[in-house]
Amino acid sequence: MSEETNRGVSEAIAAANRGFLEAFARGDAAGASAVYTGDAQILPPNGQPMHGRTLIQGFWQGAMDMGLKGATLETVELEIYPTGAVEVGKYTLSVAGGQVVDRGKYVVIWKQEGDAWKWHRDIWNSSLPAPK
Repeated sequence: MSEETNRGVSEAIAAANRGFLEAFARGDAAGASAVYTGDAQILPPNGQPMHGRTLIQGFWQGAMDMGLKGATLETVELEIYPTGAVEVGKYTLSVAGGQVVDRGKYVVIWKQEGDAWKWHRDIWNSSLPAPK
């Protein structure tokens, strides 16, 4: 792929990540789940895989209902392929007042759906020590 194409994909991915973060900050689970493909799958820590945007929206709504108010994403590595991309990054999750309650790492497999780049597979886990 050309450098210009890679730059365009990288910018589209950064914009989609911003869209997720903005929706999350608004408490908008539907908006947060809109960054996923229609047949996306999430693999949350300590839980079962969830397939499809409806279940993913429900997962994020549950997280928001439990008090999560903010998130950050930091792309550490992005590999772009002709049919998709793989992003490795770091995240934080916070509650009201900005108190960070989790820090960890994630891998997102990206897929183009129509003209948009979307999260197709999403797995993350905490970097904090397990509670005793």
